[in-house]
Amino acid sequence: MHTQHLLADPRASVLVTEPTATDDVLAAARVTLLGSLSRVDGPELAHVRADYLARHETARAWVDFDDFAFYRLDVNDCYFVGGFGAMGWVPAADYRAAAPDPLADAARGILAHMNEDHADALVLYCRVFAGVAARTATMTAVDRLGFQVLAEVDGSLRGLRIPFAREVRSTGDTRAVLVEMVRDARARAGDAGTT
Repeated sequence: MHTQHLLADPRASVLVTEPTATDDVLAAARVTLLGSLSRVDGPELAHVRADYLARHETARAWVDFDDFAFYRLDVNDCYFVGGFGAMGWVPAADYRAAAPDPLADAARGILAHMNEDHADALVLYCRVFAGVAARTATMTAVDRLGFQVLAEVDGSLRGLRIPFAREVRSTGDTRAVLVEMVRDARARAGDAGTT
């Protein structure tokens, strides 16, 4: 049915979400890509097929069936939601020119580490860098420019974006910047805690 529909009208959209560190899917970043689908044929078909099978090994059982084909979404518009209160249209040219975030593959580990081992630092970041007296805080997303937290404030949850002191390009950079930020936050708050 999907193929019949796209042959009649190639307009389509795809929603892409990130894994969440909490049960609240609305705290996670997501993007809706809108555009037109076209069938992948010719010389690039072999590359697309190999790339697909590298990610979906079990598809070898049906990938060569006559009714199986690969399609490309030519993106015309993007609507990005970065969590609570952060959303907007992204020009398609900017989307096409963008590179994957350098922390994309490491984000899940960073979130787990920060939430399991540095909950106190997350609360301190909220207080000092966002001006929010959080009781608790959970890091829900991280990228090269900063991170999202879900903070408990006065019995309700509030999403916050906290920028890094500078852009990071690796997990090592991320750790260094977070350590610098917690030291800075402790100095500003007069907190004598240790890193």
